[in-house]
Amino acid sequence: MQVRVRLGSGIARFAPAPLLTLELPDGCDVEGAFGEIGTRYPDLAPALRSALPVVRGRHVLPTDSLNSGDEIALLLPVSGGAQHEQGARMAIEDAPTTVGAARQTVLVDTFTNGLLGPEVPMLGPVADGGHIVWNSTPGCWGPMITPSIRGGHEVAQPVAVAGARVGDAIAIRIKDIEVTSIATASGNDQPMEGRFNGDPYCAAVCPGCGTEWPETRVEGIGPESIRCVNCGADATPFTFTNGYTIAFDDLHTVGVTVPREAAEAYARDAARAAALPDNSVQHPILGFAPHDIVALATRLRPFMGQLGTSPSKTIPDSHNAGDFGSFLVGAPHRYALTPEELEQHRTDGHLDIDAVRPGAVLVCPVKIDGGGVYLGDMHALQGDGEIAGHTCDVAGTVTLQVEVLKGLALDGPVLFPNEEDLPYLARPLSADERTRALALARRHGMDELEDSLPVSVVGSGPDLNSATDNGLARAAELFGMTVPEVMNRATIAGAIEIGRHPGVVQVTFRVPADRLEERGLLGYAAELYSSS
Repeated sequence: MQVRVRLGSGIARFAPAPLLTLELPDGCDVEGAFGEIGTRYPDLAPALRSALPVVRGRHVLPTDSLNSGDEIALLLPVSGGAQHEQGARMAIEDAPTTVGAARQTVLVDTFTNGLLGPEVPMLGPVADGGHIVWNSTPGCWGPMITPSIRGGHEVAQPVAVAGARVGDAIAIRIKDIEVTSIATASGNDQPMEGRFNGDPYCAAVCPGCGTEWPETRVEGIGPESIRCVNCGADATPFTFTNGYTIAFDDLHTVGVTVPREAAEAYARDAARAAALPDNSVQHPILGFAPHDIVALATRLRPFMGQLGTSPSKTIPDSHNAGDFGSFLVGAPHRYALTPEELEQHRTDGHLDIDAVRPGAVLVCPVKIDGGGVYLGDMHALQGDGEIAGHTCDVAGTVTLQVEVLKGLALDGPVLFPNEEDLPYLARPLSADERTRALALARRHGMDELEDSLPVSVVGSGPDLNSATDNGLARAAELFGMTVPEVMNRATIAGAIEIGRHPGVVQVTFRVPADRLEERGLLGYAAELYSSS
């Protein structure tokens, strides 16, 4: 088979031309192509050891197979990104003018092929205290019907944060989330048997030719419109059991589910209606034109379903949590993990917690140097639990500010929600309530009240009981309490909140201020709640 190799400006000087043509054996992988390039062009061989291969706009791994007609872009690595297999740090930057310099603002409009981890290159680095501006794709359904994407979401390229090292934490201030889609589609899913290897989210297989992660094209509209490029078979791994198309008003404040005619009109113009980012490769789910629910009106309150730091082992993006991650345990595909590996490497960035919205602060563990801050799966709205499995996934823009917290070794995320998103009992007492409580305390021989402020510790697991146990244990370890004390505090001054069914929860409770200060977190709590 024949493939082309396009050399970035930083590496082209070692070759006779910036565009090369190779004849390779059918089924050859990226590593084999590198070997052939090094043999034919010996001057290129040293540079190949750290070159970043990109095919169809996505970073590819050495074991990924190539197809006839593919073009491999080889880009120059720069310092400040993720840990590469050979130890070089890389970010997708072709011949930058400054190497490794931290930037106050990093713009991101590129996406992974559904994977996250140390093999996925990072952009940046962004300065400690700097900002990241993102153009996010719709998550869930679009990537789910695009078999070449190796995770249930098409998350944005991770960004390294200057100074972040393993054992630190990164605080993420969510400055702004703006929906750009004018419509989307969603609903309950049904995996299609015979179209995946153990897991339809990350191990798609064409039912016609057996190709793993097949490239597909769209033919018409409807649930049978996704066709394998190789054999023409209907290749989507998912279909709807009950679905809807929802349109948004110009201000993105309300939405209404639409009838068949309107759904099909959006389907014929799906990429524009979804506001799909230029570098996205997903098939917009609007193309399926579901219309089982009509004329249901609802409100928009956008938030990020995926936000956090990269796991320390390369896994599908949607599986970076204890519930979806459990699908990887003993799986038959290449991303299989043991239970111990899942516990060690996940960072629980796949939250689906509707309080992860503008104004909130999310503190995340650093499990690879640089942290690899990423996001995706923007939701226009969602009820607690996301019981349907999916909600209204949209494209949009996001602005974040990041700060490094040295030595704060977390196992999973800690959230400081907006005060209005706190459970009733977790909210700080008003001045009047505090006055009455202090009077009551003095009647019982106490001179002052405990100074405490709310926090949400995220837990995840295969089911809600496991997720709750995980959240309780994390909270106890973080704040130097016993699990029974955390349970009592969450009962009388907090709540256990469901982020996603079956296995993401928030253990929300008021924590003594001195414990927050010891962990370097008091400033964030005071910033959001001290006015109460």
